[in-house]
Amino acid sequence: MFRSDFLRPWRHSPLRRRSDVAEGWLVLVTAVLIALGAPAAGLAAAQAVDTGTEQARQGRHTISAVLTENPPPRIGVDVSGGVGSRIHATVRWTAADGSARTGVTTVAPGLRAGDRTTAWIDRYGALVRDPVTPRQATGESIALGTVAGTSAGLLLLGAQRTGRALLNRHRYARWEREWAAEDPRWGQRAT
Repeated sequence: MFRSDFLRPWRHSPLRRRSDVAEGWLVLVTAVLIALGAPAAGLAAAQAVDTGTEQARQGRHTISAVLTENPPPRIGVDVSGGVGSRIHATVRWTAADGSARTGVTTVAPGLRAGDRTTAWIDRYGALVRDPVTPRQATGESIALGTVAGTSAGLLLLGAQRTGRALLNRHRYARWEREWAAEDPRWGQRAT
C-alpha cells in the first residue's frame, strides 16, 4: 500500500497532473536533503565550535597571581567547586617584562587577600576568562550541532510544506477555471 502511494506521482495515469509529479519530486528532494543536509549542518556547526574553542585556547597561558583584597562574599555560592562557583576578585601578578600588573579575574571562593591563585592571560598580557574545559567544549559542540541540524531539518521541512501549499493553490485555481468552463455546458444539459 505504502509503496504504491509513494510511486503514484511517477506512474503513468490519465489522472496524473504535472503538479502531482512536481509534488513527488519535492517530497523526494526534501527527504534526501533532510537525510544528508541536516546532519552535515550539525557536524559543521559542531566543528566550528571545536575550532573556535581551540583558537581561543591558543595564545593563553596561566600565571600565578596574588589576591590584593578579600573577594566580596556571595550569598548562596556553591563552595564545592561546581560550575558557577567562581567569584570575581582583584589580583596582582608580575608581567614578562617585570612590571607589576593588577586586574579582575575569577577565583575560587574561600580565598582571602594574600592567597595565591591561578589566572589566565592572553599573548598581550591581559587577563582573560578561564578557557572552557574539554568536557564543556564537547557539551557545547554537541548542543550547537544538535540545534543546527534540527534547525536545518525544520527549515527544509517548512520549505517543503510551503512548496506543497503553493502547488495546492495552483491545483485549486486550475480546478476553479476548469469548473467555470464546464459549468455552462452542464447547465445546458440539465434543461
